Order: sequence, then C-alpha cells, then structure tokens
Amino acid sequence: MTVPFAGRREDQRLLTGTGRFTADWTLPGQLHAAFLRSEHAHAEILGLDASAALAAPGVVAVLTGADTLAAGFHRTQALLPYTGRGGEALKAPPRPALAAGRVRYVGEPVALVVAETAAQARDAAERIAVDYRPLPAAATPEAALAPGAPQIHAEVPGNLCFDYEYGDAAAADAAFARAAHVVRLELESARVVGNPMEPKAALAAWDGETLDLWTGTQGMVALRDSLASLTGLPPERIRVRAQDVGGGFGIRGPAYPEHAALALAAKRLGRPVKWVASRSETFLSDYHGRALRMTAELALDAEGRFLAIRHAWLCDQGAYPVATGPLINTLNPAMMCTGCYRIPVVYGRHRLAVTNTVPVTAYRGAGRPDMAYVIERLVDEAARQTGRDRLALRRLNLIPRDAFPYRVPSGAAEYDSGDYAALLDAAAEAADWAGFEARRAEAAARGRLRGIGCALFVEPSGGVVPRDEIALAFTPEGGIVIHSVIGPSGQGHETVMPEIVARALGVPPESVTLRTGDPEGPPLFGGGAFASRSMLSHGAAGLVAAREAVRKGRALAAEALETAEADIEFAAGEYRIAGTDRRIGLLELARRHAGPGPNPLDTTAALPATRAFPSGAHVAEVEVDPDTGEVALLRYVAVDDCGVVLNPTLLAGQILGGMVQGLGQAFGELCAYDPESGQLLTGSFLDYAMPRADLLREVVLRERCVPSPNNPLGVKGAGEAGTTGALPAAMNAVLDALRPAGVRHLDMPASPARVWAALRERVADGRERPGA
Repeated sequence: MTVPFAGRREDQRLLTGTGRFTADWTLPGQLHAAFLRSEHAHAEILGLDASAALAAPGVVAVLTGADTLAAGFHRTQALLPYTGRGGEALKAPPRPALAAGRVRYVGEPVALVVAETAAQARDAAERIAVDYRPLPAAATPEAALAPGAPQIHAEVPGNLCFDYEYGDAAAADAAFARAAHVVRLELESARVVGNPMEPKAALAAWDGETLDLWTGTQGMVALRDSLASLTGLPPERIRVRAQDVGGGFGIRGPAYPEHAALALAAKRLGRPVKWVASRSETFLSDYHGRALRMTAELALDAEGRFLAIRHAWLCDQGAYPVATGPLINTLNPAMMCTGCYRIPVVYGRHRLAVTNTVPVTAYRGAGRPDMAYVIERLVDEAARQTGRDRLALRRLNLIPRDAFPYRVPSGAAEYDSGDYAALLDAAAEAADWAGFEARRAEAAARGRLRGIGCALFVEPSGGVVPRDEIALAFTPEGGIVIHSVIGPSGQGHETVMPEIVARALGVPPESVTLRTGDPEGPPLFGGGAFASRSMLSHGAAGLVAAREAVRKGRALAAEALETAEADIEFAAGEYRIAGTDRRIGLLELARRHAGPGPNPLDTTAALPATRAFPSGAHVAEVEVDPDTGEVALLRYVAVDDCGVVLNPTLLAGQILGGMVQGLGQAFGELCAYDPESGQLLTGSFLDYAMPRADLLREVVLRERCVPSPNNPLGVKGAGEAGTTGALPAAMNAVLDALRPAGVRHLDMPASPARVWAALRERVADGRERPGA
C-alpha cells in the first residue's frame, strides 16, 4: 500500500557542498588533537615517555591512561538487561578512555596529544616513546576460548563474556531423533569494517560544567547516555550536537573512548579540542561488524516438513563488549531464529568471546542478515539433499497469512503480520525463475557457470528504548518545527517527517521543518536512527503529536468562532462550525496565539516503543567465469513487505543501499587479522574490497506490503531489509552455480580468488574442468 510522495529536501544542501559535517564545525580558540595508538594486539605498558612530544612545536598537552584513570573515565557500561545461561550476567570489564597498564588490540588509543594545529599534534604523537612487553594474543574466538588461551581481562575468566540460550533443548533433541533427514552447515559471517564516508570526528567544548560534543551520531540521546556511562558525567550535563552525518550503519550509535579523552582534554585546558580521524584510524578504531561462526541443523520429516532447528553461534566481541554488540548477537537472532517458516521447535546457544581485536558492535542488519543467511542456506541444502525443488520446499513450510500474529517458538517475539507466500511468488515471477534452466544451458555453452538463488527473510524492527518523544513547536511566522532526537545520516528524515505531520495537520508541507540534534530544543527522550525504527517510532510519534495538536486547537477555534467546542469540525487544515461556512485555519489560529512564551498549540507526544517485522523475498542470478573465479551479478530482484510505504523514492534508496552493503560482504569485504600476532592485515582500501558501482547490473524492486497493526502509520521499516536479504540470496546463487562443478561449500566473501580456489580444488580431486 503506497501513499504518493515526492522530493527530498536535503538534496540541495548535500549535493551543493553546503552540508555541515563534524569537521566543518569550528570554535574560537580551538586546539587540535591526535591519538597515539597501540602497535601491539596484547602487551603490558611498562613505561611511557612523552617529554619529546611535549617539547615539540605547538604542543599544549599530552594525556595518558593515568590522566583518564584519575578523572574516573574508566568505567563499565551496562549493556544487557537480561541474563544468560544459569542466570549469569554479561561480564563487561572497565573500558579505559586511554589504555592504562595494558593494551588489548592494535589501534587502541594510548595517548592523546593536543596542539595548536592538527599537523603539529600528529607530528608530536610520533615522538612519544612507549615501552611495551608483548603478550600472547588471541585474535579469534576459537583461540580465545581454547584451553590455556591468553587471559585478556581478569574480569572475564576464560574469555567467555556471555553464554546465551533460547528455545527448548530437550524438545529439539527429541525432534532430531525422529527426523527422516537432518541437514547441518558450518558457516562464517566474516568481520567487516563499516567505513562511513565521513571518518570519525569530534569537537569537545565546555560551557561551565556542561560538555558540548559535536560528532556524527545516529541519535543524540543514545550517544549522550553512552558517553555518560563511559565518563560518569550526569547525562543532563552532556549536550550532543550534529547537523549532517556522513554514514551511520550502526557504528555511529555509541560513544567511543576518543570522545571521553577529548572531553577531558577540553576540560583541563579550558579550550575547545577538535579531532578528525584518518581513514587508517577508521579501519583501526571504528567498531567492526559481524565476526560470527555459525553452526546450524535442520530436521525434516519424510514429506519435507521442518520439525526443528538448532543454532550454535560463536560471536567475536573484540577486546571489549561495547554498545549493542552483545545485544545484536543474542536477542535479535532469537527473534527470527525460525525465519519465515513454521518450525515448531528451536534451540539456540550463542557464546560471546573477547579477543585481541577491535570491538564489534551493530552493523547494518545487526545480527539479522546472519540469521537469515544461516536459515536460507540450510533450506537450500535441505532441498539439495532430499532432491526437492527449492521453492516448493519453502512453500510447504511457510507461515501462512492467517497464522498472524505468530509467536516464534523461542518465545522472543511475535510477528505482527505478513504474507510470505505472496512475496515468494512475486519474486519468482519477477526473476523469471521458471525460465532459468534455459539461461543456465546457454551459459554452459559459453563455458560459464550460471546460478540462481532465493532467500526469504523476516526481521525485527523498532523497539530498543521504552518510548520515543516528538515535540511540535508553532512559530510566530506561521511555521511548525518538529523536534526529534533521531540522527539522520542519509535516510531522508527532513523530507518524510514534515510530510507526515503536514498531512495530519492539513497544512502545506513546506510550512513544516525538522530539527534534530538540537540541545536547545525541548528535552526529549528516544532512540536513534537504528533498528529500522525511524518511521516506526519517531514518524508514528509525529503523527500522534499532530493529532494531539489538532485536538488542542478545537477549544481555541471554538473560542475564536464563538461557538461550542462540540460544534467544531476539522478537515484540510481548517476548523469550521459544522453546517456553516465559518472557519479558521490551524496556522492562522497559531499566529493569533503567538507570543513571547510557548504557543498553546505546542505539543509533545510520547509513543511507547513497539516492534514490527518487515519481510521479503530476494532473488539473485549470477554467472561465474571458471577460469578466473570472477562472479558477475547479472540480476537482482527484491520484493519487500515494509508495511505502508510513505515515500517510494526513499524506500528504494534504503533497499538499494542496504542491498549493496550486503552484496559487498557477499562478494568482497573481509576484515582479516593475523591469527598469531593479532595485526590487522586489511587496514586500507588496498586490502579491503569495497563494493563498486558496477556490482549491480539490473535491479528489480517490488512491494507486497501488509500494514503493521502495531503503530498508527502501519509502517514496518526498510533500512536493513536490503542487507538481510542480500547475503543469503547472493550466496545461494553462487553455490547454485558452483554445485555442478562439484563445489559444495563456500564461505563469504565469494571473491574471485576464493571461487577460483574452490573450483581448482575440485579439479585436483579428479573432476572435469569446471564449465567444460
């Protein structure tokens, strides 16, 4: 269901270079900072000599771990509101703003140099001498949990920081015991780097006892509270400011230790301190994503019906459990652990380990693409092993439309609505699935391997915080300002939020503007732009606020029109006396009551945070050159159910953006560490393959939407759907192309080198030349 909608307000500013990102903010008298970072994955700090740096031109100060310890900026964040196996809580060690006594990953900040210019700060940082005593490192979760592994934190015995389970282990064992077929897979969702276009940056300044922090953020309240946890500062004494943000993807949600160190430097020196990271620092210090080892089993009866599913995940948390890292590796997967299928029994156990690597947090999809990847790879493998048609096996086991609301057997979620069969049928038709074998034969005649892959998925959106607040302020000039705490980073909030409010108020959209990240605005609570929740939570709250403003205006209109409130009707932005032509417009009414104080129509509305469950069916078609291993993505079809569509253009942008990030992981992105030393091997774009514009050749986007009953807009969210569908669809297509050549398994990314190696291995086994 689509509501007509057009235009993007922010495009003019962003495309003409007049946007204002963190590096564009400048304050009088500001200093500049640079960080010295650890060159070791694990080592004791025996000594640090900053005398040469302090003597360097322009240097004002050098801060070390001793300074941040003395300030109390060395705290443990409360990360999970639930316990794991045996009632055990997450083990989260203190997180220093600057390393104190020990470093635990390459890139960990060790010292902060403050100087009059950025170049002077960088030059001086190189003059600091640190005496390290290297320690053995554990760069993978397997190594960290192995007997005799290096102990990374005294607070985390055996390096296992959380052990989480869901479902019914005994019931799963019984179902697998009576199964006619059991399918098992071991898969990896490799570590990836978020790489926003805008590198991490911050400007810290103090206004008395209040900290002002300019930085890229996905939500001012979320980052403020995270920084309060790191520093011990009261949240009300932190003001987070941002206008434009050059990419979020989950990694711009939490505070970083650099934020705390800069805040301390600005406080001590009495001057603003600014820092802009290099791209190398992005690789070394931005929180990473994924980093999962996943084992899964699917039990089927003789007719192909799914009986039970089991999950065993090993989740790398990096050197410190931070922000949402533990959450997205436990709760999110548990909410979608059976996918779109009616599977009566589930059991999952997810073990979270600390390692000597960069910490891991939410990255676009936040655990959902990984669970969808596991389930859809399992279903394809089940079809192969039982000799069944891949689509027919899915149709046999789908949750029917009349089963909603549907309670997941893990007990972690209740799907609100959906029509998975319609999604699958629409995707198969748009992809011409029925005609694929002819295309495969034509490719084989040219010596190419062609494959097609399908993926169904359902994912949770929304939630995260208890409530979301929106404030509407009527200006003396006759306009309306929406105040929100969301942090836009390309989603189009400046366009869609005013349209939602304007439509409900019956006023011209151009009379409404959105203001986010404004500490001088009304004090508001709410989550940020993550979990595909912006419209589900903040958009819906805006609608509620607009309706409340209309209600409040009835009494004022009755007074202006000299009639009883019961006689007042509202439509198309006007109040009128029923049955007459006497009327007054909402904006005119607001102007009449404009004054030095708040307008009586000003409204703040709170909406309890709810969840919805977007779903989709994606199909990818690929062709492989067996001589080079190169994979060409020929066509991609995405049919999505994201509830009511507010803006088709913005929806297409979100689906495509998420799709490219998923395909980047499927075909090239890989963040690799040396397993022995813990050194980052992919620390630049020379080694880390980002997706390019020619990755997608033909894209078909369709919608088969069922409105969500869980919010007044009926929306479900779309920000991560493209990623969630892309991983399994792409890899199922690649495996479908490679199976005729004897390749049964391949982990992401399906890079030319990996594909070529897998094909050569089959040739070495005595099989025919692939594609011959």
